Amino acid sequence: MMTDPIADMLTRIRNAVRVERATVEVPASKVKRGLAEVLKREGYIWDWAETTESKFPQLRIDLKYGPNGERVIRHIKRVSKPGRRIYNRASELKPVLNGLGITIISTSRGVISDREARQRNLGGEVLCQIW
Repeated sequence: MMTDPIADMLTRIRNAVRVERATVEVPASKVKRGLAEVLKREGYIWDWAETTESKFPQLRIDLKYGPNGERVIRHIKRVSKPGRRIYNRASELKPVLNGLGITIISTSRGVISDREARQRNLGGEVLCQIW
């Protein structure tokens, strides 16, 4: 039984990046689609697509690497956990590594990056940090 599907998705991405896989598949959900879309908009992955090859829908994420094979995603960290939820206002969101990384937030308007949350003046649950 899985208690934290978002942490499972982040761990699958982290493991796939470490062994330099081109794609990774994770079980699909609305929040995971939002996470994948933010990663695509911010330039951490090439693309994502939903596949229905198996019994349950899956998200196929195409991972991105640099021209010499260097990793675009170096660290990926879950912030808010099932046992301890972390919420921040837009004014409390600080840039990760002076803007080199992002924080992904789940807001009332969907899953967005910290830059978008500050522009829209939205707060919410801090899902993860990526740099």
